[in-house]
Amino acid sequence: MGKLLFLLAWITLLQVPCTIAAAAAGAACHCLPEPPEPQYGGGVVRNADFSAGLHGWSAFGYGSLAEGSSPAGNRYAVATNRTRPYQSVSQKVLLQNDTHYTLSAWLQVSDGVADVRVVVKAAGDFIHAGGVAAKSGCWSMLKGGLTTVSGGRAEIYFESNATADIWVDSVSLKPFTKEEWSNHRDASASTARRKTVRLQATDSAGNPLPGAAVSLENVRNGFPLGAAMSGEILRNPSYQRWFASRFTVTTFENEMKWYSTEPAPGREDYSVPDAMLEFARSHGIAVRGHNVFWDDPNQQPRWVQGLPYPQLLAAASRRIRSVVAKGTPGAHRVGRGERELHFSFFERRFGWDASTAFYAAARMLDTGSTLMFMNEYNTLEQPGDMAALPARYVQRLKQIIGGYPQNGAGMAIGLEGHFTAPVNIPYMRAALDTLAQAGVPVWLTEVDVGGGASQAYYLEEILREAYAHPAVQGVILWAAWRPQGCYVMCLTDNDFNNLPQGDVVDRLITEWSTAPRAGTTDAEGFFQAELAHGEYKVTVTHPSLNTSVSQSVKVEMGSGSHYFIQV
Repeated sequence: MGKLLFLLAWITLLQVPCTIAAAAAGAACHCLPEPPEPQYGGGVVRNADFSAGLHGWSAFGYGSLAEGSSPAGNRYAVATNRTRPYQSVSQKVLLQNDTHYTLSAWLQVSDGVADVRVVVKAAGDFIHAGGVAAKSGCWSMLKGGLTTVSGGRAEIYFESNATADIWVDSVSLKPFTKEEWSNHRDASASTARRKTVRLQATDSAGNPLPGAAVSLENVRNGFPLGAAMSGEILRNPSYQRWFASRFTVTTFENEMKWYSTEPAPGREDYSVPDAMLEFARSHGIAVRGHNVFWDDPNQQPRWVQGLPYPQLLAAASRRIRSVVAKGTPGAHRVGRGERELHFSFFERRFGWDASTAFYAAARMLDTGSTLMFMNEYNTLEQPGDMAALPARYVQRLKQIIGGYPQNGAGMAIGLEGHFTAPVNIPYMRAALDTLAQAGVPVWLTEVDVGGGASQAYYLEEILREAYAHPAVQGVILWAAWRPQGCYVMCLTDNDFNNLPQGDVVDRLITEWSTAPRAGTTDAEGFFQAELAHGEYKVTVTHPSLNTSVSQSVKVEMGSGSHYFIQV
């Protein structure tokens, strides 16, 4: 605690209170005394709740299997005497062709805390479908999924590098056809992103105006969809026109990173990002910062890597102050900790609470509504990366908030989204469900898909999945244009003609917007329309009046659906 306060005082030059109140990041990652019933009744899993003992279940990997029961009479399987990671509980199932599967289970370990993941062995392949940090003394939910290419016999089992006994209960493997999955996604998107509104036209006395002509024009989409931009945009008018005609939010690819803005100690140069900020501001494009600190030791400025403690602290202080000062009207600047779960450069130098101090310092220096993101990769993309599990992400977020509760109001979840084909769409949805429990804004911050014939197809699937999830508040594509090529995924060629990925983006921008609408009010002066969330210009005219009135209307989740337009 003393080190945290010392860091805060040094960085902010402000007096920091020394009392820390309790905080929580929402109802994430419940650990329950008894597991609930299996989802979907277990789906294709037999004896999913172990009410018939161990019937249908086997020991995997020459391990030992026993039946356990709680004082309340709940029955479950126990993998005992484990000496190998894969020794656990298993069941053989029959998988269908080209099908999405949700997979869930409730797990406990006999001692301490252990990472446990579920694996589906199919056609000689071992598919990681999800994981959880299981605890002793209570049940934790593993939530994941997979997509099959070809059907056939398969086997579900659990594995852990820890040698503790693994307790398993309430297992579910539920198939969904691609059509069923898409229909559910469309219904969710309609609920999360659209609203039926009623506009009532009245005269100056408040009397309804039947027969009034009403027109609606979309001014700005409610769902932020953007792309990274490179410094090339400052000297390429074609790039400027292409970008500004599509996107409402951006992130600078490398231009705001520490190694770009301070290449030598004390020699700060923000001329390029300042010019990019001005371009964005002049075109009404919001800006997300990228990034304040990056915990990867290989991504620090070279002169930073070997600094002694006092000099590093001074450099970090200068960095955070200069970045926070870059906030400008019209620019949504976001402080970000990068790759907290995989790397620990600053924690190793300053102590485990270094990130808490950085977020708190940024919050105290910027008292506005700026969000502070903890940015991470593989949390959505790779169910086999145990370091980046959604539950581990939420745990780290709670640590940052718990160490300095004032962080809680401005924290947000940043998910990079660097996908490779084939993309595990069911796992992506399961991960978003888990992260949503934290109760803070969620953004996909660097979305791309590795090259190949299916690149555009999977990009569309990812974007549709994100758009349909009510916790996701924005998406940025990692597709900054450079003449020598993009990082992984380009949207256009060098003449700014769309590639298939660009066509996907344009099609979705159109689909997620509302085309201009026009009509007349009914006998009570009402005009009703279903609109995508966003800002609209509503114009009303009436034959008996020699005037028309235009009014701005904002349609969003949680706001009212009844608007009055006085003519």
